[in-house]
Amino acid sequence: MGLFGGPKGYSTIQVEEPSTDVNNRINRQKSPPYRPIMMVSVALLLGSMAVYSAGSRGVSLPSLSASKGAGQDDSLFDDLDRFVLKDYDVRSAHSNFLPGVAGVYGKPVWSFYVNRGQAITAFGTATKDFPILEFNPANKAYQMTSNVGFRTFLNVTKKGSSSSALIEPFSALTAGENARTMYVGSNEVEITEDDSKTGLSTSVVYYTLPEEDFGALVRTTTFTNSGDDTLTIQGLDGLAKMEPAGGLLDGQMKNMGRTLEGWMDVYQGSKDEGDITMPFYKLSTQPSDTASVKVQIEGHYCLSMIDGGKGPSTLLPIIFDTDKIFGQDTTFSKAHGFKGKSVEELVKSKQSGAAKTSSAFAAVPPTKLKPGDSVTITSYFGKAPHIDRMPGLASTVSAPGFSSKKFARARSMMDELTSSVTTTTANPLFNGHVKQMFLDNALRGGVPMILGDVEGDRPMRPDADEDPSLKVYHTFSRIHGDLERDYNAFSIDPTFFSQGPGNYRDVAQNRRMDVMFNPRMGAFDVKQFLSFVQADGYEPLTVEAVTFKINDSAVADSLAEWAVGKGDGFKGPREALAAIFKGGSLRPGQLFQLMEDQEINLQPKVSRQEFIDKFAASSDLAYSAVFGDGYWADHWEYYLDLIDSYLAVYPEREEDLMFDSEPLPYFYAPATCQPRKLKYVATPTFDGEGTHIQQLGAMVWDAEKTEKQNKLLNTDTPWLDPSVNFQHTSSGEVFKSSPIAKLLLLGVQKFSMRDPYGMGVEYEGGKPGWNDAMNGLVGMLGSGMPEAYELQLVLRQVERTVAKFGRDVEVPAELKMMVDEIGEALDKLEATGFSDDDDDTIDVNVPKEHFEYWDAVATAREEYREKVKFTFSGETYSYPAKELTSILKRFIYHTDLGFDRAMKVSSLGDGDDGSSGVAPSYFSYEVTSYEETGNSDADGHPYVNALAFKVGVFPLFLEGPVRMMKTIPADGDEGNMQMEVYENVKASGLYDEGLNSFTVSASLVGQSVDMGRMMAFSPGWLENQSIWTHMSYKFYLQLLRGKLYDVFFEELLGGGMLPFQDPMVYGRSLMECSSFVASSAFPDENQHGRGFLARLSGSTAEFLSIWTLMFIGPKPFFVDENDGELKMGLRPALPEWAFDDNGEATFKLFGYTNVTLVAGEAGALKGGLPKRYEVHYKWHDGKDVVEESVLPEYIAEQIRRVDVKAIKAWF
Repeated sequence: MGLFGGPKGYSTIQVEEPSTDVNNRINRQKSPPYRPIMMVSVALLLGSMAVYSAGSRGVSLPSLSASKGAGQDDSLFDDLDRFVLKDYDVRSAHSNFLPGVAGVYGKPVWSFYVNRGQAITAFGTATKDFPILEFNPANKAYQMTSNVGFRTFLNVTKKGSSSSALIEPFSALTAGENARTMYVGSNEVEITEDDSKTGLSTSVVYYTLPEEDFGALVRTTTFTNSGDDTLTIQGLDGLAKMEPAGGLLDGQMKNMGRTLEGWMDVYQGSKDEGDITMPFYKLSTQPSDTASVKVQIEGHYCLSMIDGGKGPSTLLPIIFDTDKIFGQDTTFSKAHGFKGKSVEELVKSKQSGAAKTSSAFAAVPPTKLKPGDSVTITSYFGKAPHIDRMPGLASTVSAPGFSSKKFARARSMMDELTSSVTTTTANPLFNGHVKQMFLDNALRGGVPMILGDVEGDRPMRPDADEDPSLKVYHTFSRIHGDLERDYNAFSIDPTFFSQGPGNYRDVAQNRRMDVMFNPRMGAFDVKQFLSFVQADGYEPLTVEAVTFKINDSAVADSLAEWAVGKGDGFKGPREALAAIFKGGSLRPGQLFQLMEDQEINLQPKVSRQEFIDKFAASSDLAYSAVFGDGYWADHWEYYLDLIDSYLAVYPEREEDLMFDSEPLPYFYAPATCQPRKLKYVATPTFDGEGTHIQQLGAMVWDAEKTEKQNKLLNTDTPWLDPSVNFQHTSSGEVFKSSPIAKLLLLGVQKFSMRDPYGMGVEYEGGKPGWNDAMNGLVGMLGSGMPEAYELQLVLRQVERTVAKFGRDVEVPAELKMMVDEIGEALDKLEATGFSDDDDDTIDVNVPKEHFEYWDAVATAREEYREKVKFTFSGETYSYPAKELTSILKRFIYHTDLGFDRAMKVSSLGDGDDGSSGVAPSYFSYEVTSYEETGNSDADGHPYVNALAFKVGVFPLFLEGPVRMMKTIPADGDEGNMQMEVYENVKASGLYDEGLNSFTVSASLVGQSVDMGRMMAFSPGWLENQSIWTHMSYKFYLQLLRGKLYDVFFEELLGGGMLPFQDPMVYGRSLMECSSFVASSAFPDENQHGRGFLARLSGSTAEFLSIWTLMFIGPKPFFVDENDGELKMGLRPALPEWAFDDNGEATFKLFGYTNVTLVAGEAGALKGGLPKRYEVHYKWHDGKDVVEESVLPEYIAEQIRRVDVKAIKAWF
């Protein structure tokens, strides 16, 4: 019988002493219950610790020796290490999100929250097209959340009073009146309100339901009598606006929401007449205007109960009719429909959900609370595949202890996920920040898992390079779309092994350190990304998860029988599973979902993990990517980082990786980069007073390429074969090359793209580099020095590797012809005797000699592209090592000439006369002479051939010196150059003195709007002179790579890096990085130092690289030149404040091995080796003590195979 079904219609609940489960869920002090730890004035707390000064975001230490805990302010965090934001709803608005991680065997929902109202502002499944609460950009979310989000309305009666008061905890109408606090955890967010007038405290916690075969956002609302009088409360708690399921709805909600309501209704999942505890929200059919009508089966649900009792929880009725709650108040400002009524009256009234957007409020019956008593309402919001599933879901979530166990698991799951970087320094704030940055990096790049290991944990386990049955699969990744990055279409599969596609550069960057956290994955990342290099040197836009396919029919049959059994005369499940295996390529989540849809269950003796491991071990792996839009100039710049990380762990495998490993294919995109004659266009200037030459329509979709791809359609399924994504030979085989050959091809292509003056690399593929706000630079025939510096690094890498091993390199014959033509062009250029080495200044008009060289090389490139447009011929040429190194040295020499020339051309901008000594980042080229070809583009603009150029210069950007520093060795005389670059940058317009930080650009005042949309932004905002944390973190990383240890330690605390910033200025959790910080150039001084665009940025990848250098060093494993053996040595770089009173700091190596660094008398560590090691093992109790600076091969190998439990190193 329901709570409202007693003899008198309802009964008042007498709250028992709260159970241990309920208390543990919130886990706060009990006197009064659940009262948050109060923030204490920063000025009172800091004392001898770090001080936040008014003029600086950074922290200063009165004495490093006197204060071990740099910058620590314990009032900022509670005892669960959650960030504390007091008076959250009257502070500057910001947005955030829950991770959307439900575990490997869970189904996630996405959810976003703001510091307004009751926090959650949008959530749903898969993408923003499938909302349960509609997705809105941040600016609208800040306005709407208090009304359309979660709400609570209570009638509260004090003992002895004849009247009750209708209150709304967290109401925007009473903001600032009651004490309200937000607690931000890694996998939860909590808000609290202490209403001293009423004597009622309210706490709301949100988290994602973990490890279930259904997904849900879980909300727990706890009411506590914090006063001196007994209270009786009854009311409504839930969601003001609950969207139904019905296909792709986001756009229709925003553009035809009223019409869409015609399809809406609320159904009941309970079989009992009149039971309204299992509402099911859906459209009748999916809205469309086609001949095919699709009935909507899936629906959204809300299940609520009073939690914490000893038996199964009783479901609460749900009030879904908005009219019953808000009356005719369409703004939802107040619960006019509830005023003067009891909850029982609302429950018994007739409700309607037809043709309108509904609500989802749990009806909380009258509940008596003595002083100190609490009652908790737990609600689940999610999507179910069918209304018939509702009773089963209800039974699951209402089981005794279910909610408390799931909340505990949500927390422990995050701890497990981030345990790979468990760090213990004297600064708890820094320790927590490391974990948060690792988590956010994983959410963008994914967490690598090893599948196919059917033998389990054992000593000396093989890695994926050694055992082909092992497969690497990344989970939890997604494109970084959120309330502030509203332009990105994120996708999180609502399946087991959940993941989503990611932008190419994002994934390549954020997987940089994968092998340092999971060495068993081997060279997977290197091979995957080099496989995406196309014949023209470009790459696709989106990286998708790898797929698995069983190519042996007999293996598929055998595996199906092992998994589900013979069938005992009924072959259905076995045959169905075998058909799934044979049907095409699958991802793990898809496989489990297909099995669920077809009701295929594993035998009890077969676990999910055993099943997926056997499936992976029996499968072939295929890489997957999607072209998308345009060719970005920087996608290739991240390969050397992946290679360097791999060789830091497996240095002895370099030759095998580069020359002897499985050859790699070339990605094949359905698009073509146009030749100059079809993209150099004469167009009017923006003022209409003249004509200029622009580069437009650089990339086109190629119907002929798509036609060729369609020929690879699998006749048994409607799917294309995975090989459709890779380039074939004219005879029909997928063409492949060694990794070293692909790097060579990449270097040659980028060398051929150097601009007319031989300085930067041209943006001739339709897109710029990472700074896509410079979209107009492509049209200005722009080029980039960052790409030129990276080009030289690639050329050096190939030259060094070929020379080191003396191996021939086999390349496509077409590439050989192109290299020959480049060589001929260089011969002609050098024969002219042209040189500007001795010139202090450079004529901005491109000399004839350079123009002719550029034209010849560009023609060779275009001819090469035409030859390999559809296929390679299949013919190859094997470069002898000596010949190839000679060619590469020549290329490197000419890039050096370009670097020198670029420094002379320099930069020019507001307050910049070009004498800063800082490397420029970008150039443009004005066509000063041209001839029309006689053809025009689709807009009627004539195509032209350029005959002469003039160089255009720009203000400084931080990326130029950052990339330049990568080309400068850190040792010897060159090390002084690193310091010179740093000092020049700090003295330039790139330094924000007010915030002690570095901006992404200097002032852009006076620049042409042709540059791109950055010119539309206010200075200090987004890519216009803001503190772009990803780029500034790259700069800090280079300081550490350049061995400028003292400088780095100073900058770490100086204000430019988290977590050492003033939280009152930063405006959000110091644990979480932002994409950019409003700089001192922004017109509104109140915004200076505030972080925007939360979390998922490339800064997390830079930070993990920094963390690795700080605790491990640049190359922990190396091959000893004297004896040729593998060795291991730590070279940490840690400031003195990182060590505790015992002079120790600890971290985890490879996600398992506990490493303790003992500074001893050394104080700060600056890249030196230890004096002594102590090593403890995983499989036995013995230990080794090594009185040397490096560890020998037999220990190094066990460390790398994660067979060492602990290491202690004394310095």
